[in-house]
Amino acid sequence: MNFAEFHINATLLGPVWTSLAFGWYHFMMLIIVFYMVSKLGYGCMGLTGIYNSPVPEEVGIAIIKDAFSKGITFFDTSDVYGVDHANEKLVGKALKHLPREKVQLATKFGVFKVEPTHVTVKGTPEYARSCCEGSLKRLDVEYIDLYYIHRIDTTVPIEETMWELKKLVEEGKIKYIGLSEANPETIRRAHAVHPITALQMEYSLWSRDIEAEIIPVCRELGIGLVPYSPIGRGFFAGKAVVESVPAKSLLEIHPRFTGENFEKNKIIYTRIEALSKKHGCTPGQLALAWVLHQGDDVAPIPGTTKIKNLDENIGSVRVKLTKEDIKEISDAVPPNEVAGNSIVDALYKTSFRFVNTPPLK
Repeated sequence: MNFAEFHINATLLGPVWTSLAFGWYHFMMLIIVFYMVSKLGYGCMGLTGIYNSPVPEEVGIAIIKDAFSKGITFFDTSDVYGVDHANEKLVGKALKHLPREKVQLATKFGVFKVEPTHVTVKGTPEYARSCCEGSLKRLDVEYIDLYYIHRIDTTVPIEETMWELKKLVEEGKIKYIGLSEANPETIRRAHAVHPITALQMEYSLWSRDIEAEIIPVCRELGIGLVPYSPIGRGFFAGKAVVESVPAKSLLEIHPRFTGENFEKNKIIYTRIEALSKKHGCTPGQLALAWVLHQGDDVAPIPGTTKIKNLDENIGSVRVKLTKEDIKEISDAVPPNEVAGNSIVDALYKTSFRFVNTPPLK
């Protein structure tokens, strides 16, 4: 398994983040911190339900162990995944079977409450600290490698949240700080308080909104990109097209998987299916390979509840694409032909498109 490179521009006596190794090196008074994650990560959310029924605990642990045995060392969870924080608890139990020092563990906080029509986001310093303490306990670890602000609180200046997270870094409870669904201004303001190591955003062949402004800001500041839903919530692997959507799945009400939108989007799947035959891989592998080829600082985190799908995802790392191939694949999925929003409305309203951190008073 290759590794993703997370860099942050160097300043005198300031930190630089990259992926080559862990450790501290001193050169010309420049402190350099090296950070490494596997090029392909694993999103653990689905193990405790949302797109499918929760898997039995022993199955979830077995999948995480299998992923690690095949070279995946970057595991992503959140305090909001699963009933009563079930996802973090499951991941914590799985970690007992793995060498902790070889795992890059990411979790998140900030989504306070999820209702059918509204998502409440909370980013106060007190809440950030209490969530971190809760995650450490549920995961049963001494530190969290990468701690994300899951969504942006529009009532709390990002600086106030970051100051508290910076304290948590200094206390050794978290190593690195990340953001999710943040716009360029929020990213810059957060990064000015403490280096942001990674930005987690939805990014796939049919969700490319971040290419215009957000990816350039990440590259400028040296922030790694962690795409979630890199296979379009399974769409490019045939979800709903060649296999049925599980009962009670969020996809049953997803804008892109329902009604007229879905009928239009099936045309896009057909194009990628045809191109995948040219490259000797599956449509899902081609879609994931396209994401993997977007840069050395990109580490997608596809999730699955099946070993065979995990193996297929890992196989995407071996799909080699030229610049011409990438353009051909991109052109097969014109953004203006994708029908429907990328997620249900309540969550869509918490995305970078609509939220901004308030001014610091």
